[in-house]
Amino acid sequence: MKLVISDKKTGKAYNKKTEEDVFLNKKVGEEVDLGVVGLTGFKAKITGGSDKQGFPMKSSIEGQTRRKILVKKGVGVNLKEKGKIVRKNMRGNTVGKDIIQINLVITKQGDKPINDFIKPVETKKEKEIKESAKERMIKQSLENVGNIELAEEAKNIKGKIRG
Repeated sequence: MKLVISDKKTGKAYNKKTEEDVFLNKKVGEEVDLGVVGLTGFKAKITGGSDKQGFPMKSSIEGQTRRKILVKKGVGVNLKEKGKIVRKNMRGNTVGKDIIQINLVITKQGDKPINDFIKPVETKKEKEIKESAKERMIKQSLENVGNIELAEEAKNIKGKIRG
């Protein structure tokens, strides 16, 4: 089972995988103790989740089963026309064996920060270093030649050089 734990104070989300079925028969909106998954002192509220096929949990549907319901808006619904109603498959509000992912929001912090236990999820912006196409081409061509010092000088040159 995959846990996505969100921290409202830092605005970051953390992923944690667990093999234990400690969240079985818990409902959306219930507060759970995260000490059973290794986060001592932390408490969190279940905000949702999804099953093996990707259908989201809906807090207004009782039970563990999947049902087709009429919806206007909410999780799993992206309508462009105003006033349109669609029939969508949604999962009940109780965590069962079919649930693969559970979304949690921290309500009580532990003694240590959560960074000590697990690392935050990296976004694409943090992974990529912004570099223009021109800079990449100059750097690549001069690396092929073997002179990186010239690459640094070429970055500082602006416009065309007239002789």
